[in-house]
Amino acid sequence: MTPAPPAPGRRWARLLAMSAAVAVVVVACTSEADEGARTSEPTTADATSEATSSTSPGATDPTGDAEPSPEEADPRSFTVVVNGDMLLHSGLWETAQTDADRTGRGAMDFRPLLANMRPVVSGADLAICHMETPLAPRGGPYSSYPVFSVPPQIVPALKWAGYDACTTASNHSIDQGFDGLTRTIGDFDEAGIAHTGTFGTRAASKHALLLDVAGTRVALISATYGTNGIPLPSEEPWSVNLIKPDRIIRLAERARDDGAEVVLVALHWGLEYTHEPTAEQEAVADELTRSAAIDLVYGHHAHVVQPYDKVNGTWVLYGQGNAVAQQLTEITGVYDGNTARITFTERPDGRFRVSKLEYIPTMITYYEDGPMRYLNVPASLADPRYADLRDDLRATEQRVTEVIGMEGALRHGVVEGG
Repeated sequence: MTPAPPAPGRRWARLLAMSAAVAVVVVACTSEADEGARTSEPTTADATSEATSSTSPGATDPTGDAEPSPEEADPRSFTVVVNGDMLLHSGLWETAQTDADRTGRGAMDFRPLLANMRPVVSGADLAICHMETPLAPRGGPYSSYPVFSVPPQIVPALKWAGYDACTTASNHSIDQGFDGLTRTIGDFDEAGIAHTGTFGTRAASKHALLLDVAGTRVALISATYGTNGIPLPSEEPWSVNLIKPDRIIRLAERARDDGAEVVLVALHWGLEYTHEPTAEQEAVADELTRSAAIDLVYGHHAHVVQPYDKVNGTWVLYGQGNAVAQQLTEITGVYDGNTARITFTERPDGRFRVSKLEYIPTMITYYEDGPMRYLNVPASLADPRYADLRDDLRATEQRVTEVIGMEGALRHGVVEGG
């Protein structure tokens, strides 16, 4: 793919799409019902991988003895935001239809759903979403759980919200076969959103996605634990990137050879509705973080928040929870989520390290209570428009904070953002 043109307005990010591959492990996604038993597969002071205990992206390295040279006084730095599953159930597109009636923007308008989080997303140098479900042809037919085919109008709304790239490897990637897979990545191409994790060609599957972010080359790899038992297309077995640590490491090393200075790995993994990482997640995280080519691992699929932890000196964000979804289950936490904001800063040796790591609790409002909304919890707590939701917002904030810190991340400098 040819380099994307410079993004307008807020950031420098020119998107160079060379190809894509992403890593992911876990189980199926529910919606209208609780599925019962699941199977498993398979941070900022210390929030710096040896970086700084200060929360300032430009803070000096506490491990050095000498004063920084003039060249080191203003190191390169950039921010990345990542969130969990964009899992579109019928209530979300019914909300978009209601909003379109009000705004006059076509048959469906997903902008109001995403508007509250737009400042966080658009304020980052690189914003990455995870589109879990394949896109339908415009006009449908649309389907929700268990075999998804969702309205493509979500894509221009993601662009409007400020997303630069989306990962697409999930257990639902081939719910609509190879045609649905290629239609989905084609819609992202049309909107000017880079993507990785699913591929229309074998050549594309052999490389990480390369992005130019604020003058730094960043690689993104996306993968999934499986495809819900649906066989990969026999003629296109490379079309969905599966979690194979040795292959992910090779992709990361190849990306370094191609000029990447930071490599991010996004995994669709874990055990649904379970906050604790599985043994398989921990084993994969251990193997990946032993590679010097990988700078950050983060995940989704569990539909509840999972903790942040530093493994072999590298941050692993096990699960971001849902970004948007309408899962009709009694399980607490499926309407909770978190967006991670990671600041990478260049060290004197030229390597980038995490210099600040923030979690931003998010909450999805209920369909039954009116139009569904994807809310920034700290910002909404201070907004009088959401006064009637404050108890729910505080409960979400408390649950998310407790889970993020389960492995000690808060003691190591991870902080709540807003």
